[in-house]
Amino acid sequence: MSMAGTLDQITLEMGKQLESLDWFHPGVDRHTAESLLLQNGVDGTYMLRPSSKAGEYALSVRCDKSVKHFNLSVEGTDFKFGHGEFHSMSELINHFANKPLIGADSGQLTLLNYPYPRNIEEPNMYDTIRVHAEFSTADDFSRGPEFAINSKEGFLTKLGARFKTWHTRWFVLQKFELRYYKKKEDTRAIRAMDLRECEECKRDYTNKGKFNVFRVVFKWRTFFMYSTTEQECNDWIKLINWKLKNTQRRP
Repeated sequence: MSMAGTLDQITLEMGKQLESLDWFHPGVDRHTAESLLLQNGVDGTYMLRPSSKAGEYALSVRCDKSVKHFNLSVEGTDFKFGHGEFHSMSELINHFANKPLIGADSGQLTLLNYPYPRNIEEPNMYDTIRVHAEFSTADDFSRGPEFAINSKEGFLTKLGARFKTWHTRWFVLQKFELRYYKKKEDTRAIRAMDLRECEECKRDYTNKGKFNVFRVVFKWRTFFMYSTTEQECNDWIKLINWKLKNTQRRP
């Protein structure tokens, strides 16, 4: 085999090593990465994905309400990332394990704290949701018919805190926040709940005569809601619990 052929084989093997990382996402493009990190990540969450350039890779990083993308490539027998060159996979892994700072064009520095794992179990019901370029530049997602990954909205009937009567409200779940409105058309929420402060979400059987009830528990209050169908109830519980499992919790 020629020297060039040997080098190509080495490059191919090094690429396979990168793709074996549990935070490499083979089917994720730029806009999908932005949507996932804005919805589910915090500052310093990152993932490795294929680049638009053949043979190169991109590191997508959540940085202060936006996502930045950095090139990671194989050059010769080295990995190159930023100004650093790494002669082996172990050197590269150690670099990320040390939580390095990374800088964008603006000069802002972000600590690479949280790799976003490939095998995270996102609810199947969101697999077909389309991701749009509008998610790539803003953290303010519109409440339109085409929603971001792992968001949900719909009517639920909620038990009042003071008078213990049931009222139907329009609920919206985005990122770490569960909000409800008096009407679907309203722009101002009655209340917004930070799920990073939530202790549990599960089915509830204490309200006699009510079906498909679930509770969302905070230290300061337990919210009881029910949906019109069992499937819808299960979908809300599944998604909220996914959020509780995969977000950085507040103390």
